[in-house]
Amino acid sequence: MRGTVLITGATSGIGVSLAQEFANHDYRLVITSRSEADLLALKTSPDSKIETVVADLSTPDGVQRLIDSQQGQDIDILVNNAAQLLWGNFQEHDAQAIKDLLAVNIQALTTLSGHFIKGMLRRGTGKILNVASVAGFQAVPAMGLYAASKAYVISLSESMSEQLRGTGVSVTVLCPGITDTASTAQLVSELPNVLVSSPDDVAREAFDALMAGEPVCIPGIANKTAVTLAQLQPRSVIRRIGGMVARLRFV
Repeated sequence: MRGTVLITGATSGIGVSLAQEFANHDYRLVITSRSEADLLALKTSPDSKIETVVADLSTPDGVQRLIDSQQGQDIDILVNNAAQLLWGNFQEHDAQAIKDLLAVNIQALTTLSGHFIKGMLRRGTGKILNVASVAGFQAVPAMGLYAASKAYVISLSESMSEQLRGTGVSVTVLCPGITDTASTAQLVSELPNVLVSSPDDVAREAFDALMAGEPVCIPGIANKTAVTLAQLQPRSVIRRIGGMVARLRFV
């Protein structure tokens, strides 16, 4: 066995594919979700190399529960994949939904990284994979809170990657584009296949980038090209394009 990887949000979408990818490379898995049924469904046998932890990462108690469950255990790789997504206009979002998104996408990721990185630094080895999104590179009015939270993840991850240079610990931020998952089903149905990635392809590219210690991983040629072009345009242009797309989708 190559080590232990802790994956949050491992029971759906890219999280499932990441769990399978690490399992295929002989890692022991610790996976967490709010749903015990979803977690147990991923354990294919009683002697499976999977430990499950039921924890709601939108609450401080849930985050602490996960941390406490690993006391005395070495986590070799931390994968912060859990995230929440809100579509629509900012002013129409429920206050609790906003708090939950910020708690999962920002607070939980930051707290877990801050906790588990200490053990990695003591051992002089370890890796963190933070799952962001290409949405984090620009304003996306249709999902402004989500995009803003992923911008935070990208900035924090790149900063950590540089700070940790030479320590034996690396941080990679994964920035997938539109991926064929349950949360994007409606959007995916409206797009050509060339613009949509599969979760398994994203997981494979993420694993390779993490093992290579790459600071940023943008899976897929179309996504790399889109991010590069967006960064070359004035922010006003990208902002207006995002606004046009949002209006077309939500009118």
